[in-house]
Amino acid sequence: MQNNINWGIIGLGNVALGFAEAFKDSNNSELKGISSNNLDKIKLFQEKFDINKDYCFDNYENLLKCNDIDIVYIALPNSMHQEWILKSLKNRKKVLVEKPAFINLSEIENIKQQIDEKKLYFAEGFMYRHTPQIIKILDLIKNKSIGIPKSMVSNFGVNLLTKKNVFGFKKKKKISKDNRLFNKDLGGGVVFDLGCYTVSLSILIASTISKINFDNIKILDKKIEIGSTNVDIDARAKLDFDNGFVSLVNTSFLEDLGTETTINGTEGIMRIKDPWRSEPSIINLEGKINKEIEVKFNNNIFSYEINAISKDILEKRLIPNFPGVTINESIGLTKILQNWIN
Repeated sequence: MQNNINWGIIGLGNVALGFAEAFKDSNNSELKGISSNNLDKIKLFQEKFDINKDYCFDNYENLLKCNDIDIVYIALPNSMHQEWILKSLKNRKKVLVEKPAFINLSEIENIKQQIDEKKLYFAEGFMYRHTPQIIKILDLIKNKSIGIPKSMVSNFGVNLLTKKNVFGFKKKKKISKDNRLFNKDLGGGVVFDLGCYTVSLSILIASTISKINFDNIKILDKKIEIGSTNVDIDARAKLDFDNGFVSLVNTSFLEDLGTETTINGTEGIMRIKDPWRSEPSIINLEGKINKEIEVKFNNNIFSYEINAISKDILEKRLIPNFPGVTINESIGLTKILQNWIN
Protein backbone atom coordinates (compact mmCIF):
# COMPACT_ATOMS: atom_id res chain seq x y z
CA MET A 1 0.00 0.00 0.00
CA GLN A 2 1.34 3.43 -0.99
CA ASN A 3 2.05 5.65 2.01
CA ASN A 4 3.92 8.52 0.36
CA ILE A 5 2.96 10.80 -2.54
CA ASN A 6 5.62 11.89 -5.04
CA TRP A 7 5.28 15.47 -6.24
CA GLY A 8 6.68 17.29 -9.26
CA ILE A 9 6.84 21.06 -9.74
CA ILE A 10 6.43 22.82 -13.09
CA GLY A 11 7.82 26.35 -12.97
CA LEU A 12 10.45 27.32 -10.41
CA GLY A 13 9.65 30.89 -9.39
CA ASN A 14 9.40 32.40 -5.90
CA VAL A 15 6.10 30.73 -5.02
CA ALA A 16 7.50 27.35 -6.06
CA LEU A 17 10.51 27.94 -3.83
CA GLY A 18 8.30 28.48 -0.76
CA PHE A 19 6.25 25.44 -1.74
CA ALA A 20 9.33 23.24 -2.13
CA GLU A 21 10.65 24.26 1.28
CA ALA A 22 7.48 22.90 2.89
CA PHE A 23 8.25 19.26 2.10
CA LYS A 24 10.61 19.14 5.07
CA ASP A 25 7.52 19.44 7.28
CA SER A 26 5.47 16.85 5.42
CA ASN A 27 4.84 13.35 6.74
CA ASN A 28 3.22 11.86 3.65
CA SER A 29 4.91 13.54 0.67
CA GLU A 30 8.19 13.87 -1.17
CA LEU A 31 9.39 16.43 -3.71
CA LYS A 32 10.50 13.98 -6.37
CA GLY A 33 10.92 16.06 -9.53
CA ILE A 34 11.27 19.60 -10.85
CA SER A 35 10.97 21.21 -14.26
CA SER A 36 11.99 24.57 -15.66
CA ASN A 37 13.32 26.09 -18.86
CA ASN A 38 15.84 27.99 -16.70
CA LEU A 39 18.92 25.85 -16.00
CA ASP A 40 20.09 28.11 -13.17
CA LYS A 41 16.80 27.59 -11.33
CA ILE A 42 17.01 23.84 -11.86
CA LYS A 43 20.50 23.83 -10.35
CA LEU A 44 19.35 25.95 -7.39
CA PHE A 45 16.40 23.66 -6.58
CA GLN A 46 18.41 20.48 -7.18
CA GLU A 47 21.12 21.51 -4.73
CA LYS A 48 18.84 23.13 -2.15
CA PHE A 49 16.40 20.23 -1.96
CA ASP A 50 18.74 17.35 -2.81
CA ILE A 51 16.77 16.19 -5.85
CA ASN A 52 18.13 13.30 -7.91
CA LYS A 53 19.40 14.65 -11.25
CA ASP A 54 17.34 12.00 -13.07
CA TYR A 55 14.23 13.90 -11.92
CA CYS A 56 15.43 17.38 -12.91
CA PHE A 57 13.88 18.25 -16.27
CA ASP A 58 14.52 21.21 -18.57
CA ASN A 59 11.32 20.37 -20.42
CA TYR A 60 7.88 20.37 -18.77
CA GLU A 61 6.64 17.51 -20.96
CA ASN A 62 9.39 15.18 -19.74
CA LEU A 63 8.34 15.64 -16.13
CA LEU A 64 4.75 14.81 -17.10
CA LYS A 65 5.92 11.60 -18.78
CA CYS A 66 7.78 10.49 -15.64
CA ASN A 67 5.93 7.50 -14.15
CA ASP A 68 7.36 8.15 -10.68
CA ILE A 69 5.46 11.46 -10.29
CA ASP A 70 1.96 11.16 -8.76
CA ILE A 71 0.89 14.81 -8.81
CA VAL A 72 2.19 18.02 -10.37
CA TYR A 73 2.13 21.48 -8.83
CA ILE A 74 1.78 24.06 -11.62
CA ALA A 75 3.44 27.30 -10.54
CA LEU A 76 3.57 29.02 -13.92
CA PRO A 77 2.15 32.48 -14.82
CA ASN A 78 -1.66 32.58 -14.85
CA SER A 79 -1.89 32.69 -18.65
CA MET A 80 -0.08 29.33 -18.92
CA HIS A 81 -2.29 27.39 -16.52
CA GLN A 82 -4.83 26.12 -19.06
CA GLU A 83 -2.20 24.62 -21.40
CA TRP A 84 -0.31 22.79 -18.70
CA ILE A 85 -3.36 21.61 -16.78
CA LEU A 86 -4.61 19.96 -19.98
CA LYS A 87 -1.22 18.43 -20.74
CA SER A 88 -0.93 17.15 -17.18
CA LEU A 89 -4.36 15.53 -17.40
CA LYS A 90 -3.48 14.04 -20.79
CA ASN A 91 -0.56 12.33 -19.07
CA ARG A 92 -2.91 11.18 -16.30
CA LYS A 93 -1.29 13.33 -13.63
CA LYS A 94 -3.20 14.64 -10.66
CA VAL A 95 -3.00 18.43 -10.51
CA LEU A 96 -2.57 21.24 -8.00
CA VAL A 97 -2.45 24.58 -9.80
CA GLU A 98 -1.48 27.83 -8.13
CA LYS A 99 -4.28 30.36 -7.74
CA PRO A 100 -6.03 31.69 -9.71
CA ALA A 101 -6.46 28.46 -11.63
CA PHE A 102 -8.18 30.20 -14.56
CA ILE A 103 -8.41 33.72 -15.96
CA ASN A 104 -11.54 33.17 -18.06
CA LEU A 105 -14.43 30.74 -18.21
CA SER A 106 -13.70 29.59 -21.75
CA GLU A 107 -10.67 27.72 -20.39
CA ILE A 108 -12.63 25.57 -17.99
CA GLU A 109 -15.19 23.46 -19.86
CA ASN A 110 -12.66 21.17 -21.58
CA ILE A 111 -10.61 20.86 -18.40
CA LYS A 112 -13.61 19.85 -16.30
CA GLN A 113 -14.59 17.32 -18.94
CA GLN A 114 -11.10 15.80 -18.83
CA ILE A 115 -11.12 15.66 -15.02
CA ASP A 116 -14.52 13.94 -14.98
CA GLU A 117 -13.78 11.51 -17.80
CA LYS A 118 -10.33 10.48 -16.58
CA LYS A 119 -11.40 10.56 -12.91
CA LEU A 120 -8.34 12.56 -11.90
CA TYR A 121 -7.77 14.68 -8.81
CA PHE A 122 -7.69 18.46 -9.33
CA ALA A 123 -7.29 21.30 -6.80
CA GLU A 124 -6.71 25.04 -6.92
CA GLY A 125 -3.86 26.21 -4.72
CA PHE A 126 -5.28 28.52 -2.07
CA MET A 127 -2.87 27.26 0.58
CA TYR A 128 -4.45 29.39 3.34
CA ARG A 129 -7.51 27.11 3.23
CA HIS A 130 -5.60 24.33 4.99
CA THR A 131 -3.88 26.28 7.77
CA PRO A 132 -4.63 25.74 11.47
CA GLN A 133 -6.00 29.30 11.57
CA ILE A 134 -8.71 28.62 8.96
CA ILE A 135 -9.59 25.32 10.63
CA LYS A 136 -10.00 27.24 13.90
CA ILE A 137 -12.14 29.93 12.23
CA LEU A 138 -14.45 27.30 10.74
CA ASP A 139 -14.69 25.58 14.12
CA LEU A 140 -15.62 28.87 15.83
CA ILE A 141 -18.32 29.53 13.22
CA LYS A 142 -19.65 25.97 13.49
CA ASN A 143 -19.95 26.41 17.27
CA LYS A 144 -21.90 29.68 16.79
CA SER A 145 -19.25 31.83 18.50
CA ILE A 146 -20.64 34.86 16.65
CA GLY A 147 -24.05 33.37 15.89
CA ILE A 148 -24.87 33.00 12.20
CA PRO A 149 -22.58 34.91 9.79
CA LYS A 150 -24.48 37.66 7.98
CA SER A 151 -21.82 39.81 6.32
CA MET A 152 -18.10 40.47 6.07
CA VAL A 153 -15.53 42.98 4.89
CA SER A 154 -12.33 41.54 3.45
CA ASN A 155 -9.25 43.59 2.53
CA PHE A 156 -6.05 42.68 0.76
CA GLY A 157 -4.00 45.56 -0.59
CA VAL A 158 -0.40 46.67 -0.77
CA ASN A 159 1.07 49.82 -2.32
CA LEU A 160 3.30 48.69 -5.19
CA LEU A 161 3.10 51.90 -7.20
CA THR A 162 4.67 54.60 -5.04
CA LYS A 163 7.86 54.81 -3.04
CA LYS A 164 9.38 57.33 -0.65
CA ASN A 165 12.46 59.27 -1.66
CA VAL A 166 15.27 60.27 0.72
CA PHE A 167 13.20 63.25 1.96
CA GLY A 168 10.19 61.05 2.78
CA PHE A 169 8.05 62.27 -0.11
CA LYS A 170 6.14 59.72 -2.16
CA LYS A 171 6.87 59.33 -5.86
CA LYS A 172 5.40 57.02 -8.46
CA LYS A 173 7.26 53.87 -9.39
CA LYS A 174 7.68 53.04 -13.05
CA ILE A 175 5.43 50.15 -14.07
CA SER A 176 6.94 47.57 -16.38
CA LYS A 177 5.07 45.00 -18.46
CA ASP A 178 7.98 42.66 -17.72
CA ASN A 179 6.43 42.30 -14.26
CA ARG A 180 3.71 39.64 -14.59
CA LEU A 181 1.51 41.55 -12.10
CA PHE A 182 1.12 44.38 -14.61
CA ASN A 183 1.04 42.34 -17.81
CA LYS A 184 -2.46 41.65 -19.13
CA ASP A 185 -1.22 38.90 -21.46
CA LEU A 186 0.16 36.99 -18.45
CA GLY A 187 -3.09 37.29 -16.49
CA GLY A 188 -1.90 40.20 -14.36
CA GLY A 189 -3.94 42.65 -12.32
CA VAL A 190 -4.83 43.08 -8.68
CA VAL A 191 -8.13 41.16 -8.84
CA PHE A 192 -6.45 37.97 -10.07
CA ASP A 193 -3.43 38.38 -7.80
CA LEU A 194 -4.92 39.56 -4.48
CA GLY A 195 -8.66 39.99 -4.97
CA CYS A 196 -9.07 36.26 -5.59
CA TYR A 197 -8.19 35.69 -1.92
CA THR A 198 -10.95 37.96 -0.67
CA VAL A 199 -13.48 36.26 -2.96
CA SER A 200 -12.29 32.78 -2.01
CA LEU A 201 -12.69 33.53 1.69
CA SER A 202 -16.12 35.08 1.06
CA ILE A 203 -17.20 31.86 -0.67
CA LEU A 204 -15.87 29.77 2.22
CA ILE A 205 -17.69 31.77 4.92
CA ALA A 206 -20.92 31.98 2.90
CA SER A 207 -20.81 28.19 2.43
CA THR A 208 -21.02 27.70 6.21
CA ILE A 209 -24.61 29.01 6.05
CA SER A 210 -25.86 26.88 3.15
CA LYS A 211 -24.79 25.48 -0.20
CA ILE A 212 -23.92 28.22 -2.69
CA ASN A 213 -25.46 28.62 -6.13
CA PHE A 214 -22.76 30.48 -8.03
CA ASP A 215 -25.18 31.46 -10.81
CA ASN A 216 -27.18 33.51 -8.31
CA ILE A 217 -24.33 35.55 -6.81
CA LYS A 218 -24.67 39.25 -7.65
CA ILE A 219 -21.58 41.47 -7.97
CA LEU A 220 -22.71 44.98 -7.05
CA ASP A 221 -21.15 48.43 -6.51
CA LYS A 222 -18.14 47.55 -8.65
CA LYS A 223 -15.26 50.03 -8.74
CA ILE A 224 -12.22 49.35 -10.91
CA GLU A 225 -9.17 51.53 -11.61
CA ILE A 226 -7.07 50.59 -14.63
CA GLY A 227 -3.36 51.39 -14.67
CA SER A 228 -1.01 52.50 -17.43
CA THR A 229 -0.40 48.92 -18.62
CA ASN A 230 -4.15 48.27 -19.00
CA VAL A 231 -4.54 46.02 -15.95
CA ASP A 232 -6.67 46.66 -12.88
CA ILE A 233 -4.69 48.19 -9.99
CA ASP A 234 -7.50 48.95 -7.53
CA ALA A 235 -10.86 47.21 -7.19
CA ARG A 236 -13.87 47.15 -4.86
CA ALA A 237 -17.16 45.22 -5.00
CA LYS A 238 -20.07 43.82 -2.98
CA LEU A 239 -20.86 40.11 -3.31
CA ASP A 240 -24.52 39.36 -2.69
CA PHE A 241 -25.06 35.61 -2.11
CA ASP A 242 -28.48 34.02 -2.55
CA ASN A 243 -28.46 32.73 1.04
CA GLY A 244 -28.49 36.29 2.38
CA PHE A 245 -24.75 36.61 3.07
CA VAL A 246 -23.07 39.81 1.84
CA SER A 247 -19.34 40.44 1.48
CA LEU A 248 -17.51 43.68 0.71
CA VAL A 249 -14.21 42.89 -1.01
CA ASN A 250 -11.43 45.46 -1.41
CA THR A 251 -8.09 44.96 -3.11
CA SER A 252 -5.35 47.28 -4.30
CA PHE A 253 -1.86 47.79 -5.68
CA LEU A 254 -2.32 51.51 -4.88
CA GLU A 255 -3.11 51.45 -1.16
CA ASP A 256 -1.84 49.56 1.85
CA LEU A 257 -5.27 48.23 2.72
CA GLY A 258 -3.76 45.58 4.95
CA THR A 259 -5.07 42.04 5.29
CA GLU A 260 -7.82 42.21 7.91
CA THR A 261 -11.17 40.49 7.42
CA THR A 262 -14.16 41.22 9.68
CA ILE A 263 -17.07 38.77 9.84
CA ASN A 264 -20.33 40.05 11.31
CA GLY A 265 -22.68 37.50 12.87
CA THR A 266 -26.07 37.64 14.55
CA GLU A 267 -24.40 37.48 17.99
CA GLY A 268 -20.96 38.98 17.53
CA ILE A 269 -18.02 39.96 15.37
CA MET A 270 -14.90 38.06 14.34
CA ARG A 271 -11.81 40.02 13.31
CA ILE A 272 -9.02 38.10 11.54
CA LYS A 273 -5.73 39.97 11.30
CA ASP A 274 -4.33 38.03 8.34
CA PRO A 275 -6.34 35.12 6.91
CA TRP A 276 -3.92 34.53 4.01
CA ARG A 277 -0.38 34.35 5.36
CA SER A 278 -1.32 34.28 9.06
CA GLU A 279 1.26 36.91 9.98
CA PRO A 280 0.16 37.26 12.73
CA SER A 281 -2.35 34.47 13.30
CA ILE A 282 -4.73 36.37 15.59
CA ILE A 283 -8.53 36.07 15.79
CA ASN A 284 -10.52 38.52 17.91
CA LEU A 285 -14.08 37.75 19.00
CA GLU A 286 -16.43 40.51 20.19
CA GLY A 287 -20.04 40.22 21.39
CA LYS A 288 -21.37 36.91 22.64
CA ILE A 289 -17.75 35.96 23.40
CA ASN A 290 -14.95 38.47 23.98
CA LYS A 291 -11.64 36.79 23.42
CA GLU A 292 -8.34 37.05 21.51
CA ILE A 293 -7.12 33.78 20.04
CA GLU A 294 -3.62 33.21 18.66
CA VAL A 295 -3.20 30.07 16.58
CA LYS A 296 0.28 28.59 16.69
CA PHE A 297 1.95 27.31 13.52
CA ASN A 298 4.60 24.62 13.87
CA ASN A 299 5.33 24.06 10.18
CA ASN A 300 5.91 25.84 6.88
CA ILE A 301 2.55 27.31 5.83
CA PHE A 302 2.48 25.36 2.52
CA SER A 303 2.99 22.05 4.32
CA TYR A 304 -0.62 21.95 5.52
CA GLU A 305 -1.83 22.12 1.92
CA ILE A 306 0.67 19.49 0.76
CA ASN A 307 -0.27 17.12 3.59
CA ALA A 308 -4.02 17.58 3.03
CA ILE A 309 -3.84 16.95 -0.71
CA SER A 310 -1.50 13.98 -0.33
CA LYS A 311 -3.91 12.56 2.25
CA ASP A 312 -6.76 12.98 -0.25
CA ILE A 313 -4.80 11.04 -2.86
CA LEU A 314 -3.75 8.29 -0.45
CA GLU A 315 -7.42 7.90 0.50
CA LYS A 316 -8.28 7.76 -3.23
CA ARG A 317 -10.48 10.85 -3.15
CA LEU A 318 -11.25 12.35 -6.55
CA ILE A 319 -12.09 15.81 -5.18
CA PRO A 320 -10.39 17.82 -2.42
CA ASN A 321 -11.74 17.36 1.08
CA PHE A 322 -13.33 20.47 2.65
CA PRO A 323 -12.08 23.18 2.93
CA GLY A 324 -9.96 22.47 -0.17
CA VAL A 325 -10.96 24.09 -3.47
CA THR A 326 -12.76 21.82 -5.93
CA ILE A 327 -13.10 22.32 -9.69
CA ASN A 328 -16.72 23.44 -9.20
CA GLU A 329 -15.66 26.12 -6.74
CA SER A 330 -12.88 27.18 -9.12
CA ILE A 331 -15.51 27.65 -11.83
CA GLY A 332 -17.66 29.74 -9.48
CA LEU A 333 -14.68 31.80 -8.35
CA THR A 334 -13.68 32.48 -11.96
CA LYS A 335 -17.22 33.67 -12.76
CA ILE A 336 -17.05 36.16 -9.90
CA LEU A 337 -13.57 37.44 -10.80
CA GLN A 338 -14.54 37.89 -14.45
CA ASN A 339 -17.75 39.71 -13.57
CA TRP A 340 -15.87 41.88 -11.09
CA ILE A 341 -13.35 43.02 -13.70
CA ASN A 342 -15.73 43.38 -16.66
